[in-house]
Amino acid sequence: MASISLQVNGKDYRIDVEEDIPLLWAIREHVGLVGTKFGCGMAQCGACTVLIDGMAVRSCSLPAKGAENKKIVTIEGLAGNGGKALQEAWKEHDTPQCGYCQAGQIMNAAGLLKSNPNPTDEEIEKAMDGNICRCGSYMRIKAAIKTAIKNGGVA
Repeated sequence: MASISLQVNGKDYRIDVEEDIPLLWAIREHVGLVGTKFGCGMAQCGACTVLIDGMAVRSCSLPAKGAENKKIVTIEGLAGNGGKALQEAWKEHDTPQCGYCQAGQIMNAAGLLKSNPNPTDEEIEKAMDGNICRCGSYMRIKAAIKTAIKNGGVA
């Protein structure tokens, strides 16, 4: 067992976990935030995306120890971390269908807008390419990102 300190959505946590536990499971099972979803477990689908120091990261393949002393933001904390315009755009475009992938989609979009506040269509498509949506909401996701850019993006 290892004792790990995590800062999630501005709150500090000290958890005792197996040394190699993925950040996803530390967040879900030990911090108690379940908005971040398990999809594939191999960082291929994007359902588990969170922000670490403002960058989109797949939490299923990152050991929790690798996120120590970093600022982690999950879907539950996005509005309080500059993501309100993005979340509002998601609602405006009625983006989710089944909704399972949407937390990862919106977190990936937030990472994109933090690093590039005014991406081109091609940059949006490239950045979002690795997030899989089984319902095919890709056009609405792209439209929501563009609306969020017009409405202030991500601070």
